[in-house]
Amino acid sequence: MPTLRILRVAELLKREIGEAIRREIPVAQAGLVSVNDVDVSGDLTSARVYLSLLGTPEQKKVAIDLLNHNRVRIQMLMAKSVVLKQTPKLKFLYDESVHRGHRVISIIEELEKISPVEPAETEEPDER
Repeated sequence: MPTLRILRVAELLKREIGEAIRREIPVAQAGLVSVNDVDVSGDLTSARVYLSLLGTPEQKKVAIDLLNHNRVRIQMLMAKSVVLKQTPKLKFLYDESVHRGHRVISIIEELEKISPVEPAETEEPDER
């Protein structure tokens, strides 16, 4: 279980990394990039950044390539606004949980259309 300090640092990094990505990565080229979560190691030397990418499959590939190419620049921008003893090394990962969640919801909606759930009849207890 992460400590309260690690959770606060992760939230701060999430906000600042999102702002740096917004400034550095062009939306027209890479689609819409948002930071879903940041998982910081216990010693604060590394952080995994989980991203949600909206756009065409080509834009998603370009976004990941741009982020990995500009990783050091984004770390420098983050280090200017988040003062830590050591700046965590960032690793960008595509977070598929949002896509999977939408897929599960659409499957449930299709199942409800095919066979709507009928309300269960309540049985009245026999009174003797």
